[in-house]
Amino acid sequence: MAEEGKVGESDAVSRLKDATESEDSAEDDSSEGSAAQRPQDLRSVLVTSVLNLEQLDIDLYRGTHHWVPRTQRLFGGQIIGQALVAAAKSVGDSLHAHSIHCYFVRAGDPKVPVLYQVDRTRDGRSFTVRSVKAIQHGQAILICQASFQVLQPSPLQHQLPMPVVPQPEDLLTVEELIHRYLSKPDLTESAKQGLNKLLATEVPVEMKPISPAHFYRYAPGEARRLFWARARGHIGEGDMKLHCCVAAYVSDFALLGTVLLPYSNYKARFTASLDHAMWFHSTFRSDEWMLYECDSPWAGSSRGLAQGRLWRRDGVLAASCSQEGVLRVKAVSENSKL
Repeated sequence: MAEEGKVGESDAVSRLKDATESEDSAEDDSSEGSAAQRPQDLRSVLVTSVLNLEQLDIDLYRGTHHWVPRTQRLFGGQIIGQALVAAAKSVGDSLHAHSIHCYFVRAGDPKVPVLYQVDRTRDGRSFTVRSVKAIQHGQAILICQASFQVLQPSPLQHQLPMPVVPQPEDLLTVEELIHRYLSKPDLTESAKQGLNKLLATEVPVEMKPISPAHFYRYAPGEARRLFWARARGHIGEGDMKLHCCVAAYVSDFALLGTVLLPYSNYKARFTASLDHAMWFHSTFRSDEWMLYECDSPWAGSSRGLAQGRLWRRDGVLAASCSQEGVLRVKAVSENSKL
């Protein structure tokens, strides 16, 4: 299970962390995320490190960790992305990932690498299926099935309309928002320490919330939030399978926390992802800004369901995902200091 646990900072800092899964790092590039405007030599760490698996044998790979959440459990998006990388290495160039279905069965240990064992479940004329088991200490921590398809034209094409939101150039990054909070004169010392820890954390994803007050649960509202997201650094057009792997990594950021948005009088005591599914609809660049639309249609029995849609800037629906998780909460005893 991809887990989250209790933290010691103030409620305000906890909400910042819960909203972003601690996704804060270095300087922001507020320019358009195109290859022409971003440095070509600054390769994304998602490509050079996080999703760069070492092959140990046929259909057996080893992955290492770039970023570990504050809970000292492996980030679920990393395991999903690496599992999809392992699966993609066993299929031909003419096949494109169209869906993944994953179950988190145990918490990951950040102290040791993860082994990925690929089973070539089926090779069909149009569809190919791979089963991947992520292993630590001799036990599975994630079970993933990935399906690949030979691209086929069809007269059946439709999608939902993309939400109308401000463009990323008109919004602040998570880091810029944190710096604004740090400038508040009534901020407690413990909150300052917590926010500075967030800024020091190197996470390979940039985000720009559409409505920061709602994103960070300072303003109660519906179980829905939107933010622009992209991989840090340059990836390039490259292999579409690689961009799907990066998007799978990104899709786990802030998704399950959407369930908590209507409940400003509660904060997470413990959360854990149970499963994660994703469908890839169209080509996209994961190192360019995409709008991530998240909502939660249901919560109950200490579980919550969250759904997400990744939109290209031109309005094309690039991918959809869904995730269910355990959420155990406690009442907020005092108002935020931010």
